[in-house]
Amino acid sequence: MATSLPQSFYRAEQVREGEQAVARALSIPLYQLMLRAGQSVFDCINQHYPNAARLLIVCGAGNNAGDGYVIARLAKSAGLNVTVWSLVTPNKLEGDAATAWQEWQDCGGSYVEHPPTISQFDVVVDAILGTGLSRAVEGTFAQAISAINLADVPVVAVDIPSGLCANSGCVKGAAIDADMTVTLIALKQGLLTGQAVSYRGKLLFAGLNVATAFSRQCTPAGYLVCDDWIEQYLPKRARSAHKGQFGRVLCLGGDQGMAGAVTLSAQAALRAGAGLVKVVTQKAHTLMLVTRQPELMTQDWAPGQSLSETLAWATHLVIGPGLGQSAWSDALWTIAVSARTPKVIDADGLNKLARQPQHRDDWILTPHPGEAARLLGCDTKDVELDRFAAVKAIHTRYGGVAVLKGAGTIVYDGTNYAVANVGNPGMASGGMGDVLSGVIGSLLAQGVDLFPAAALGCYLHGKAGDKAAEAGERGLLASDLLPYLQQLVD
Repeated sequence: MATSLPQSFYRAEQVREGEQAVARALSIPLYQLMLRAGQSVFDCINQHYPNAARLLIVCGAGNNAGDGYVIARLAKSAGLNVTVWSLVTPNKLEGDAATAWQEWQDCGGSYVEHPPTISQFDVVVDAILGTGLSRAVEGTFAQAISAINLADVPVVAVDIPSGLCANSGCVKGAAIDADMTVTLIALKQGLLTGQAVSYRGKLLFAGLNVATAFSRQCTPAGYLVCDDWIEQYLPKRARSAHKGQFGRVLCLGGDQGMAGAVTLSAQAALRAGAGLVKVVTQKAHTLMLVTRQPELMTQDWAPGQSLSETLAWATHLVIGPGLGQSAWSDALWTIAVSARTPKVIDADGLNKLARQPQHRDDWILTPHPGEAARLLGCDTKDVELDRFAAVKAIHTRYGGVAVLKGAGTIVYDGTNYAVANVGNPGMASGGMGDVLSGVIGSLLAQGVDLFPAAALGCYLHGKAGDKAAEAGERGLLASDLLPYLQQLVD
């Protein structure tokens, strides 16, 4: 039966190799794992679609097809009306998949070669392609995927939606648009980010009673951020606590017409628990800032004025929200980025960094895919083709901790990957990134190191967005997150 998602994730090749190693170590035949996989997926179908009476199971080649034949046999034994649509001649199957096909035959099962009327079924099971996909889907397989996607029938994917790359999450030509994915033995990193988030549907996990042994043998590729991180990095404060213990965040930005961005960042820093927050911005914005949030300190600045005392006051910097591209912003950027103070770089700060690259170990960079493309000198589509590779490339070129925002935000520090498996489409609106930069700056100010501050900040930001979206996703505002941030860090 499916359980909650594990906190570790892996590359596809790690899972394939680790599965065999664990089976040997536990003296479990690999076919026994296939039987467990089929049973787990069938159990999920029964749980989530209890009224389904007619199943279409679409099988390709390899072990994914073998899982499909096991599911077909179990469903038939349970009295369901089962049709198997095989995209390859089953007698070409080998190993455990061939055994599963033979057992399906032995119980009176058969298959069809030509596309059935998909709309007559209650559930479609995708057992076409597994995690070993290395090239674009085409021909009969692509046609079958298209037909399944066009039908108005729930789809359950076995291990991964066919056509998705298990490592990058990108679509290889065509991919199943699943309503539910039951991933097996270990969590594949490609299911967590980018295009995969739109194709996987509800993500469930079945460890097949070997997940614990697997995790002991295999080093994770990375980790999912979870609620445990909040307790670990933001413990309850002592009753004697005072504001001086929780840092001083300095937010720099807000060029003409863009005061809202730096305001949101500073407000988020306050709501996430920073002791003191000050904003350096255009003179015209200072009254608006304190009117909007009287707890903020402000300082107007013009080129030629000194910022040395203000920079010395700050324990951490947030540079970029609403910074703009003017002479004023260029001058402010030059002074702020040279400070030897841990910092978060966002928005126009990232655009300036792309034009004048530097490598530092004391910063967190928080680009969205468009900003990431400018940092790497490539197209946005190249970033989205492999988000794990892109965030690694940003770190390699610029140092520090790199955050690649988007569906399934990824954080990387040169050694560790973390993914924030939270957030929703309502967060695709102006100001959300400004709130995130303030949250991360606040965590740094409260003593959290760069990597966990970036990862936990992304998690808190996405989770606050999910709570705010309970009232509706469309029309969600960045400022709607602020009260939920306070609840989450308490």
